[in-house]
Amino acid sequence: MGVLFRNCAAIVTSARGEVLRDADLLTEGPAIAGIGPGLPAPPGTEVIDATGWFLYPGLVNTHHHFFQTFVRNRVELDWTRMAVIEWLDTIYPIFARLTEECFYHSSLTAMAELIKHGCTTAFDHQYNFPRHAGKRIVDRQFQAAELLGMRFHAGRGGNTLPKSEGSTIPDEMLETTDEFIADCERAIDTFHQPGPFAMRQVAVAPCQPVNCYLDTFTESVRLARDKGVILHTHVGEGEAEVIRARHGVRTVEYLERVGFCGPDTFYAHCWELTRNELARMAATGTGVSHCPEPVYLVGAEVTDIPAMAALGVPLSLGCDGSASNDNSNLMHCIHSGYMLQCLVAGTRADPVPLPAAFLEMATEGGARALGRSDIGRLAPGMAADLFAIDTRRMDYVGTRHDPQSLPAKLGVGSPTDLTMINGRIVWAKGEFPGLDEAQMFAEAEAVLTATLS
Repeated sequence: MGVLFRNCAAIVTSARGEVLRDADLLTEGPAIAGIGPGLPAPPGTEVIDATGWFLYPGLVNTHHHFFQTFVRNRVELDWTRMAVIEWLDTIYPIFARLTEECFYHSSLTAMAELIKHGCTTAFDHQYNFPRHAGKRIVDRQFQAAELLGMRFHAGRGGNTLPKSEGSTIPDEMLETTDEFIADCERAIDTFHQPGPFAMRQVAVAPCQPVNCYLDTFTESVRLARDKGVILHTHVGEGEAEVIRARHGVRTVEYLERVGFCGPDTFYAHCWELTRNELARMAATGTGVSHCPEPVYLVGAEVTDIPAMAALGVPLSLGCDGSASNDNSNLMHCIHSGYMLQCLVAGTRADPVPLPAAFLEMATEGGARALGRSDIGRLAPGMAADLFAIDTRRMDYVGTRHDPQSLPAKLGVGSPTDLTMINGRIVWAKGEFPGLDEAQMFAEAEAVLTATLS
């Protein structure tokens, strides 16, 4: 079975590639079978009238913390009301109370919002493993992803350094390096699908150098390279001088020394890195997941995306967790990411990338970060991951001449009209086909209330 999108107003094949006007797109199974005008509909194909629609490659979110969805919009956790250390001391004990059911429902909540706004692949950095919640948290995330039809990459994170030795992590959330590595290996062996159109993948993702022992990173590199999976961690979000005080070098060099870098590695944030450090990352092919919305709350400065782009650092886009971004809307991050760079353009040595570059970060850039060549653009043989917006609305008058710049410059403020993942329509006409959103909402609210009230 396939789907034929008939008479699309525009098909954005990639962020900087060809835009086809008044054309069709045909899917067959999990893949795109054809793109062009006047495509025939094979027997059994569902035909959708896409008149007025813009079709885009599905968005790829490369950094999130789904579990934090249960601490959104809480005035007592407002960053502006306390110092960072005070905030961490307040919020981590709350994280430590979460149960296995909390991790399932918070993941379902975050993924549902992502899908509604065009995201088809999500990487979650799940570093919170309270002892009472057990070791099957990633398993429950894959369960949530399967229910919604999400293409899911699990970043199995962890923290190993106790608070008594300088971390910010409560003892309840700590693991030993051996525990962490053993469960990473279990998750990889159980869930990781290495082939094309894989719906489940696993990355080795220790939380951050400031909260882990050195051997945690050494062993992460060994395991990831042995298993052929991606490496990920937090870098350059205020810890670089702490690492220098402990180890004599800043974070980028510290990680380079143990091999936690390269084309199979990407870091989240990186707003405090020097130009020399960015050049070193570019030289090794180490990528960055830029999370623009946390910059509003916790960044000491706006991340220097122009420098990263000029130096050739591989760039992708992430939402980050709700501790520093209260939504799970990668579409919104495309717009805010571009606007933030325009705000400080006069202070940068390098020009702001073109608006379409921010869409590229959220599509092909995300695919590259996750080591995927089968997602991120629309072409025959690629995964049928896409979203559609009906532009026959007052919102889009005067904007339709440049579909590639639209998400960054104008922003897409409402849910998509359709989101497809792996050839399956997972969101359309304001509904998740086959699922009861009201029931999912009620169940999630009940678990949240029971745990955190």
